[in-house]
Amino acid sequence: MPPKLSPVEALDLWQRVSVASVRQDAPDLSARQLALLLTVYLTPPPHTVRGLAELLTISKPAVTRAVDRLSELGMVKRKVDDKDRRSVLIQRTVKGSVFLREFGDTIVAASGNTE
Repeated sequence: MPPKLSPVEALDLWQRVSVASVRQDAPDLSARQLALLLTVYLTPPPHTVRGLAELLTISKPAVTRAVDRLSELGMVKRKVDDKDRRSVLIQRTVKGSVFLREFGDTIVAASGNTE
């Protein structure tokens, strides 16, 4: 079990991750966009705007704006649900997977836990 962080230690880690992240040649995502991207990648599909809004407890328009930006960046894609043509699924992409793998590596490096 990893050691518990104090609030100040957690903030220090987040600051190191944030600084490392802005130094990289990667998209600068808002907290909402990053939370949505992580949710799409770390929770089982299928994902819809309605479902993501409920899961994150934010409005559907906020999810739509985040998905719009992430789609522009190629990190997620929209696909019409074959089972219900009125529904649009939010899906993972290779580019989003690579971004999150690298972001995970940034977090590990910032934590000093590079074993």
